[in-house]
Amino acid sequence: MSNNTDIQKLVIEGIQNRKGHGISVIDLSNIDTAATGTFIIAEGNSTTHTASIAESVEEHVRLNSGVKPYGIDGAEGSDWVIIDYGDIWVHIFMPETRTRYNLEELWSDAPIEQVADLD
Repeated sequence: MSNNTDIQKLVIEGIQNRKGHGISVIDLSNIDTAATGTFIIAEGNSTTHTASIAESVEEHVRLNSGVKPYGIDGAEGSDWVIIDYGDIWVHIFMPETRTRYNLEELWSDAPIEQVADLD
């Protein structure tokens, strides 16, 4: 289990396992200037929460697929954590940081899927 659809599903489950919310999936595969194929964006309620969500994603994907990220940046005490899986980049934000960078608007010419919160 290691194709992008499977990894994407595992990332979303990892986010939901720690009550991450506001999940968006941006399909960048048809955007020539995009550095990756997919952004998965979510929010946490505190820097501790964003770090916990990132840890859950990394662990859930690794345990269920054997896939490890190429890198994780901003993990401890950060209002923005990014996890790089090559064709999938996971962004976990504090709400105000997500609003400031507004990746959904920046890539608004790409298809965006909203994933319903579990609560």
